Order: sequence, then structure tokens, then C-alpha cells
Amino acid sequence: MKQLSQFDSIFVYNESNSTPLHISPILIYDPSSAPDGIVRYKDILAKFNERIHKSPVFRRKLVRVPFNLDSPYWVEDKNFDLEFHVRHIALPQPGDWRQFCILLARLHSRPLDLNRPPWEAYIIEGLDNITGLPSGCFAMYLKIHHSAIDGATGNQIIEALHDLGPDNVIISEPDQWRGEDDPSQFALLKNAYFNVFKSPRKLSKAIKHAFKSRKEEHKGYGGKAFTSHSVKDRTRFNNAVTPHRVFGGLRMDLQELKYIKNTVGECTLNDVLLSIVGGAMRSYLESKNELPTNSLVAGVPISTRTETNANAEGGNEVAGMRLHLRTDIADPIERLKLIHSDAMASKAYANAIGVERISTIVNSIPSGLASLGMRVAASTGLSSKAPVLHTIVTNVPGPAFPMYMCGAKAMLWLGAGAPLDGAGLFHTVNSYFGSVSLTFICCREMLPDPDFYHQCINTAFRDLLNAAKTLDHNAQLASAKTSRSRTANKTTAPSKPRARKVVSKT
Repeated sequence: MKQLSQFDSIFVYNESNSTPLHISPILIYDPSSAPDGIVRYKDILAKFNERIHKSPVFRRKLVRVPFNLDSPYWVEDKNFDLEFHVRHIALPQPGDWRQFCILLARLHSRPLDLNRPPWEAYIIEGLDNITGLPSGCFAMYLKIHHSAIDGATGNQIIEALHDLGPDNVIISEPDQWRGEDDPSQFALLKNAYFNVFKSPRKLSKAIKHAFKSRKEEHKGYGGKAFTSHSVKDRTRFNNAVTPHRVFGGLRMDLQELKYIKNTVGECTLNDVLLSIVGGAMRSYLESKNELPTNSLVAGVPISTRTETNANAEGGNEVAGMRLHLRTDIADPIERLKLIHSDAMASKAYANAIGVERISTIVNSIPSGLASLGMRVAASTGLSSKAPVLHTIVTNVPGPAFPMYMCGAKAMLWLGAGAPLDGAGLFHTVNSYFGSVSLTFICCREMLPDPDFYHQCINTAFRDLLNAAKTLDHNAQLASAKTSRSRTANKTTAPSKPRARKVVSKT
């Protein structure tokens, strides 16, 4: 039995039918590399059974403390049933991208059963008509509650389930897992009672952290080193979300993104992707005559994992910073440069206040008070009435090498996050084996035309790529002109008379 951190408990307390808080890696496979070109459901089930001990996330369930007086506990579920969690479905004909996105949106809108280990895997066959992928592909949609993992630990789970080649590697190490009984309510209340005595020390620590962060914050704003990221304009994405979702996205070539980065200079791949999101949201809202004058603000999760907890078994080690998407700028190159400048200032802000202090402060708040505050905020719609960002953009780097499930090569890695009240549009960036996918999931009422938003993302990417090519072409012309000018100067310049050597005769 292990107690959740206060930070992880946030995702339990804020769960509702309209805001299920799970995150989902999605992989699409080509079975042609598997033995005989076939992968059966029973093969995948056996693979899960073989690798499931690699992460404790799979077989532990949540047990809440009565009246939410303390953070919940993870308990090893003695009634764990693998076949309940791994499910087999098929996409109807013709099995195209649109049908796949509709299915993923429906699956993602359903909350997980929190009385069982909070995860489900869907093996989806029938992906026969997706552009850029061979016919006969299948997918794995894996959704895991956010209280159990963050993006980094989610990647670790995915890699543990896969092989590095088409040959099936058998894991022979023994599985020592044992289930356990649920703790009694008396035991949970007793623990909550003793944890109350830790609260004064926790609060004292939190106050010290908050005071130090506030001091650095005032210093930065006073010296104009930090920029305010307050939300000045509400958009359609800042309302309360419904239980219904839409999903979409596209794949981009990593080399083309690197070309943009290297051509523009003084920017990162993450800046490039944020600029694409900014361009897409600008186009979408402009088409609805809803584009604010001020820049939209994105929330960008950042990992706080260190080398000591890099291989932590589940849980969340994240903080966040806010960035301007510069949707007020039409020129894609100028937008990218301004996003980079803002990102540098925001990183300086995060370093000044110490992003790890955020989780320290959260974990220092008494559990009963925290759960009450979160339930009040959720029931009153406070987050949608006073939004602090317009969208969330998370970047989850994956491996640069191919992975295989039962011999089938993973061709594409996608992701889906958790839309929230006040932030109903969620973007996920996944890099994998030479490609980068940019996907979105949103409340259907806010984004009733996901195909059009897909086009907005694609147009923003192409506009930025073409602008980078123009910039590169002009730079090459300028360089060639300079080179020709130097050559001409050397050719036409009069030669200096050579000095004659005088030899005296004696």
C-alpha cells in the first residue's frame, strides 16, 4: 500500500464525467514485419501478461480515505483481471483516418473505472485506408489515469511493453507480485489523523518556499526580465467542457522541422511547434471572426524529474510555465522569433522561482483542505470563469529507434491529453523514429469542425516551412552576391609593382 502524493491526488479530486483525467499514448503498427505477417489478439494479451510486472501501474487500484480527509492510497488489486483491461475492437469499413479519429474521441470521452486499476488498452484492427500507412495496420490505444503517470513515466511503460526488433524477446524473470486486501476504514482514518500532525511542518515549509519564490518573482518583474502572461481575452476554448470530444492531428517530418529551426536560428524545435500551434489557432479563430487582439497564452508542462527519480515507478513530477503563442502576429518567422524570446524569459522565470517548489507547496497543503477546495472549484466552475491559459501544449519525446509489438513495427506514435474546464483544447506533440506528430483533443462543442482545424495546423506548418525556405533562399542569394563581389574586386584590382632585387657588383 502506497499513498499518493498531494500533487497526484489533484487528478483524483478533479475527476468528473465531463473532465475524465486520463492521458493516452496511441500507436499504429504494420504487422507485415511479424512472423507470417499476422499478429493475433492472444499474442498481444500474452505480451502484456509477460511484461506487466515491469510497472506497478498496471495492477494497483485507488482506495479513497473516507470523506477525502487524506490523500488516496494505491493498493495491489488481488482481483486483477488482465482481460478486463485489454480489449479487442475493429474499425468499420473503409477504415480511414476520419473513422479512426471519431473512434478515439469516443473512447477518450469515457471515464475510467476508478474501482479497478485505472487503465485500459484497446487493440483496434481494420486500419486499411489511412494515407501514408500500409493496408492491414492495427492500433493500440492505451489510456491511463493521470494520477498514475505523467508523460515521462507513460513513455517508460510503452517502451517496457515493446521489443527493439521484430524477433519476440521472452522475458524470463520471475513475477513476484502479490495482491493485498483493501485497508479498513479505521486504518485509513487513523493514518489521516496522524498525518494531520505533519501539516504544520508542511505548511511552514510551503510558506518558506512561497516567500522565496515571490521575492524572486518581484525582482524579475521589477527588472523587466519577466513578462506577464495573464489572459486578457476569453475565447471559445475558455468555457466549461462537455463530456463529448473530437480528436485529430497530423504527422510531420522531423528533418523539415529541424530545417526550419536551423534556418531561422536562435530557436528550438519546441519553439517551432509552438509557432505552428499559434498559427493554427490564429487561422481558426480568425475564420470565426473571434481572434483576440492580444496574444493567446499556452500552458506548457515541464518535467521536474532529476537523475535520482528518472526511473520512478509512476506518479507525476511536472510543473508548468505559460507562453505567448503570438497569435497577434501574422508573419510566421516573426511569430517564431517572438515565441523563442518569450520562452527564454519564461525559462528564466521558472528557474528563478524554482519549478520544483510548486509541487512542494502543493504537497504541503493539508489533504482534507485541498480536496475540499478542489471540489468547490470544480462545482462552481471557477476554472472556466477565471481562465489562466487558452490551450495546453505538451511535448513528449519518444525514442529515435523503431519499436515492435509481437513483431509488428510501430509506424506512428500519437498522444491525447485531458481537456479541462477553462482549457478545452489540448495539443500533444510526440516525436518517434524520424517523425513528429501534433495531435489535438477538444470539447466537441468548442471545436465542432475538427477536420478544418486539422487543415489549419497543416497550413500553419506549410506556411512556416515555405517562409523558412524563402529566408534560406534569400540568404544564399546574398551570400552568392557577396562572394561574386569579392571575386570581382580581386580580379579588377590593379596589381602592385613587384620590387626589383638589386645586386651590387664588386
